[in-house]
Amino acid sequence: MPQQSGRHVRTPVLIVGAGPVGLCLALDLAYRDVASVVIERTDGRIRHPKAGSLSSRTMEFCRRWNIAEQIRHCGFPRDYGLSMVFCTSMAGHTLGTHPYPSMDDDRAPAQSPEKKQRSPQLFFDPIIAAAARATGKVTFFYETELVSFASDACGVEAEAKMRDSAEPLRVEADYLVGCDGAGSAVRERLGIGLKGNKALDYSVAIFLRIAGLARRHDKGDAERYIFLGPEGTWGNLTAVDGKELWRLTVLGAKAHIDMNRFGADFWVRRALGDTPADYSILDVMPWRRSSLVAESYGSGRVFIAGDAAHTMSPTGGFGFNTGAGDAVDLSWKLAAAIQGWGGSGLLESYSIERQPVGARNVGFATSNYFHLVSAANCEDILQDSASGEEVRKRIGREIKAATMTEWETLGVNLGYRYEDSPICIADGMPAPPDSPSDYVQTSRPGHRAPHAWRPDGSSTIDLFGKGFVLLRFAGSDEPASLMTAARQRGIPLSTILIDEPDIGRLYETRYVLVRPDGHTAWRGDRLPADAMGLIDTVRGERKTTNQGIGAAQAMTGR
Repeated sequence: MPQQSGRHVRTPVLIVGAGPVGLCLALDLAYRDVASVVIERTDGRIRHPKAGSLSSRTMEFCRRWNIAEQIRHCGFPRDYGLSMVFCTSMAGHTLGTHPYPSMDDDRAPAQSPEKKQRSPQLFFDPIIAAAARATGKVTFFYETELVSFASDACGVEAEAKMRDSAEPLRVEADYLVGCDGAGSAVRERLGIGLKGNKALDYSVAIFLRIAGLARRHDKGDAERYIFLGPEGTWGNLTAVDGKELWRLTVLGAKAHIDMNRFGADFWVRRALGDTPADYSILDVMPWRRSSLVAESYGSGRVFIAGDAAHTMSPTGGFGFNTGAGDAVDLSWKLAAAIQGWGGSGLLESYSIERQPVGARNVGFATSNYFHLVSAANCEDILQDSASGEEVRKRIGREIKAATMTEWETLGVNLGYRYEDSPICIADGMPAPPDSPSDYVQTSRPGHRAPHAWRPDGSSTIDLFGKGFVLLRFAGSDEPASLMTAARQRGIPLSTILIDEPDIGRLYETRYVLVRPDGHTAWRGDRLPADAMGLIDTVRGERKTTNQGIGAAQAMTGR
């Protein structure tokens, strides 16, 4: 636990922001036996939930943290259908439907032990916060706002203002991570710029309660109802708790969404149409839909993650899931540095690896947004006439086809890879296609190590997490030189022999070295001639001289 004296705290890692990404980072650090302090400027209550779905990859992280079953039973009804419905209003014309099952009826994809889960932030944040608190490794300070920080080669000193005290909270930390959202004070104080489009549109989110809505319309259960009118796509109604809480998002240009004249009731009534439903508005929040990624993800001992590093359209649900990936990538590297086995360049690899992933996912989300608003020539969509019916059929076909990549996202969530990582050793194999929907597993360095079911009912994914793991397959020898090199550097490395031929074929080579985050660091058909060189590379030790072609070949094992 952090050392505390009065209003002074000493901790290995200071996390600014107790949103879902900050909570993931705190829990993953605790999983690695690293303590942290989390400061959060609010009281922690979720007044307007945003994030709603966890990808298969994020659920794999929850599986590692032993909270996957809690997430599966978070409170969202497991028998609630999660289709996507295009319509003119809840009482109007149905234009088309992407049918999707309830969580009970859904099945995990062949490429993962976990299926995506509906777990709104309203439920998710308390679950992960409780899990972090239960480790005894995380200290929370709510209603506490960062005021300033300074860092040098030895650590970070931060000052925060506590709402219940005139005395500031002073925190000494080895590292600081800003998980403080799109308007990140940490990013701004670091002077890190943003690249991209600051305003795809100006939207307003209306959080509301509508009791018994499902019984009052003919559209069937849906995660989201997307509304189209004569102007095209104008909004959507999303199920928050699967019961009575909903979020209506209204899309528009800045002049169209003028909060001085915005009438939330008008838009709710437009969405409901003639549906006889009583509602109450709980919160109205204007927001700017942006497509931005930070130029870097940190400087020295200070880093950023989640929305502080990338903001994207929610089309596809990539924002939080990308942030969870940031947290897991950064966590094991912070742990390695704190525990003394990380190399001098390991933490620099965080930005090198994750910034391109952020840019990639921002791009996919932006593409999905433009597909969502692509409906054209909708002027007659409400007409009760033959021409109106023809327009509705055409728009339904077009919008269903255009938005498929927003719902089919396995490639986005599992297929990201670290192409130019200095801590992954490329083996010369070409990169596979990077499709947003399709995903073919590979053990190629930089990629997520493949999932396969083992005879005991566990997944290969379950083998990874605490340290490095060397998987051995048929025809492999004992890796004595690698184990010796790892011991000499203090790097946690275990070796596992897998004798199932189908898993061997999936992993492609006799040896596959997997990092603590579950990504492949190196693979080969023979052990490396330079075992120490390989170990130093994957733990992030900077090379003082060019290693040369011969040394590189000695590590590839090809």
